Amino acid sequence: MAGKNEEDGSTVFRPGTAASSPVRTVVALALWLGAIHFNLLLVLASVFVFPGRIAALVLGTQLFFMFAPVSNTNGWGRNVARFICKHAVGYFPITLHVEDYDAFDPNTAYVFGYEPHCAMPLGLWVVAAPMGFMPLPKMKILASSAAFYTPFQRQIWTWLGLVPASRKNFSYYLGAGYSCAVVPGGLREMRYMDHEPDSEVAFIRSRKGFVRIAIQTGCPLVPVFCFGQDRVYNWWRPGSNLLVKIAGVLKAPAIVFWGKFGTFIPFRLPMHVFVGRPIEVTKNNQPTMDEINEVHKKFVMALQELFNKHKYKAGCPNLQLQVI
Repeated sequence: MAGKNEEDGSTVFRPGTAASSPVRTVVALALWLGAIHFNLLLVLASVFVFPGRIAALVLGTQLFFMFAPVSNTNGWGRNVARFICKHAVGYFPITLHVEDYDAFDPNTAYVFGYEPHCAMPLGLWVVAAPMGFMPLPKMKILASSAAFYTPFQRQIWTWLGLVPASRKNFSYYLGAGYSCAVVPGGLREMRYMDHEPDSEVAFIRSRKGFVRIAIQTGCPLVPVFCFGQDRVYNWWRPGSNLLVKIAGVLKAPAIVFWGKFGTFIPFRLPMHVFVGRPIEVTKNNQPTMDEINEVHKKFVMALQELFNKHKYKAGCPNLQLQVI
C-alpha cells in the first residue's frame, strides 16, 4: 500500500491482505514461520512412523537442505519472498510509521537498531527490501546464525533478505551499500522478558558492537521500536540455567513459544513499527570507547524518545520501557 502522510509529518504504510484468501495466508505464514515445526514433524515421523528407507531419505533430504548453497538472487526465491510479503506480513496487521521519510537517501547505507526482540521480532520484516516501503533498494536483516542451519528455513529467510548475524557480515554488507537491520538485544534479551502487560524490555546498555560498526563504516544509526509484538505469541522460559546456557551456545532461543492452537501461527493482533530519524555519525576506522559511548548514548535516548512519543498512537499509553 502507498504511504500516507499524517498530520505529524510521518509517513504511514499499512500492508493489507484484503485480497488474500485464508489458504494463501496460512501457506505464506507456514513458509515464513513454520520451518522449525515442519522439521520437527519430519524427524518424529522418521523415528516413529516411516519405514527405514523412507526415514533415511527424509533425514538425508533435511541434511542436504541444511548445507546446500542458497542465493537470494534466485528468481524463484524472489517470487516466494514476494508471496510471503504479500500474504503474510499484513496478517496481523502491521502498520509502519516513518517519522521522516525524506531523511533517507537511497544511496546511503543505514544501521537500523530494532527493539524489542520478544519471542520473535516479527515486526522487523516490514522494513525488509521485498516489502518495498523504505526508500532503500538494498537492505539486509541480520538474524541468529542458528536459523541458517535449519533446513528450508535458511532458504526462505535468505530469499527474504536475511543473513547470519556476524561482525564480518555486518561490516561487509554496509561496505557494499546495504542498509542493515539488527536487534541489539538479540537472543539474550529473552532472559529479561516478563509477562507484565505494561512493561517492555530493551537489553541494550551493554550492547555497543552495532554502534562501533556504524562508526567504522560511517553509516547513520536509526532507532526502530515495535509495539504489540509481545502479544502475538505465548511463551515459556525454562528455569534451568543449564538449558539457558546450552541455548546460548547453540545461538538458539532460550524460550518455548507458540501461537494459535499451539502452532507456529501467531495470534492476529495489531503491531505498530515506528522508524525514527537517522542519527548521523562521523566515520572513524578506530573509534575510541568515549566516541562509541557518546553515539550509543544518543541512540538509547532516541529510542526512548521514539517510544514515549508514539506509545499513545500505538494504543499503549500505560506501557513502560525498561532499558537495561
